[in-house]
Amino acid sequence: MYTVVTGAAGFIGSNIVKALNQRGVTKIIAVDNLTKADKFKNLIDCEIADYIDKQDFIERIQAGHFDGEVEAILHEGACSDTMETDGRYMMENNYRYSTILLDWCQDQDVQFLYASSAATYGASSVFREEREFEGPLNVYGYSKFLFDQIVRQRLAQDPSSQIVGFRYFNVYGPREMHKGRMASVAFHNFNQFRADGKVKLFEGSHGYDNGGQMRDFVFVGDVAKVNLFFLDHPEKSGIFNLGSGRAQSFNDVAVAAVNGCRKAKNEAALSLDELRAQGLLEYVAFPEALKGKYQAFTQADLTKLRAAGYDAPMSTVEEGVSQYIDWLHQHV
Repeated sequence: MYTVVTGAAGFIGSNIVKALNQRGVTKIIAVDNLTKADKFKNLIDCEIADYIDKQDFIERIQAGHFDGEVEAILHEGACSDTMETDGRYMMENNYRYSTILLDWCQDQDVQFLYASSAATYGASSVFREEREFEGPLNVYGYSKFLFDQIVRQRLAQDPSSQIVGFRYFNVYGPREMHKGRMASVAFHNFNQFRADGKVKLFEGSHGYDNGGQMRDFVFVGDVAKVNLFFLDHPEKSGIFNLGSGRAQSFNDVAVAAVNGCRKAKNEAALSLDELRAQGLLEYVAFPEALKGKYQAFTQADLTKLRAAGYDAPMSTVEEGVSQYIDWLHQHV
C-alpha cells in the first residue's frame, strides 16, 4: 500500500516526506507540479517510490488506476500565495482539487489529511475552530474556508474513513527556499542579514500591545509531527488548529535569526535594544498592498488539538528559528 503526499516537492509536503522516511516509510507517491522546477531540490535527500504530475494524478485516480493501492493521502498541494488575485485559478487549484481527492478517499476508505489555513479566520481575534469566528480576507483564505465547510458536512454524516484538516498558522523552517516572497519571515531575515548585515522589518513589528503585529509562528518540524500523529490514529477526525499556541512579534523572529547568524560566526547574542542601537535592525513603512488583507494578530487555540491526544510541546520562536538558521547555514 502506498502513502500519497501531494505538494510533495513543496515546503510542508517535502518535510512530511522526509519525516515519513525517518520512520522507515519509502513507499511514497510524490505528487506535485514542477512547472517551477527548483522545487525538485527539496526531494533530493528523500526516498520515494514514484513521482506523478498533479494533473496526471487526478486523471489516474479518476480512472481507477490506484483503487485498493493507497493507504493514506496527505494533501499539501495548493497555491499558497495569499496575494494571488486570480480567483478562478485559486478555486480550481485549492478547492476543486481537494474535493476530487476527498471524494476518492471516502469512496476508497482511505485516510485523508489535508492542509487548511489560519487564513480562514481573517480579521477575527478568536482563533477557535468554529464557524462564527471565520471570515477570510482574500481568495486564498476563501478557497480553504470553503473546503473546510465541505469537510464539516462530510464529518456530520459520520464517515467511516478519516478526514483531518490542519489550519496552519505561520509555518517556517527547512525546505522553503523555492517560495520566494511567500517564504517565512525567518528566511527573509536570514538572507537580509547575510547580504546587508542588517534586517529590515515593517513598522509595527514590535508587538500587538504597542499597536503592532504579533503572529503565531510554528516550526515545520512540529507540523510534520502532528501530521504523523494523526496518520497513526485513523480513528481521529476533525479540523484542528496547527500553530505554536503562542503569539510572538516579528521582532522576536528577527532577534532569533540575527543571533543565529552571529552564533555561526562565534559572536555573542544581542538583545533587541542592542540590535537596534547598532543599526542591525531597522523599520520600513508597511506596504499599501497588504493593508486590509493582512492578519495583524494570530494565536492558535490548541484546545481541540490537545483534546485529540497530541501532547508534545510546540517549539518557541527562539527554539525553532535557532534550529532553522543552523540548517540554513549548512544548506544555503
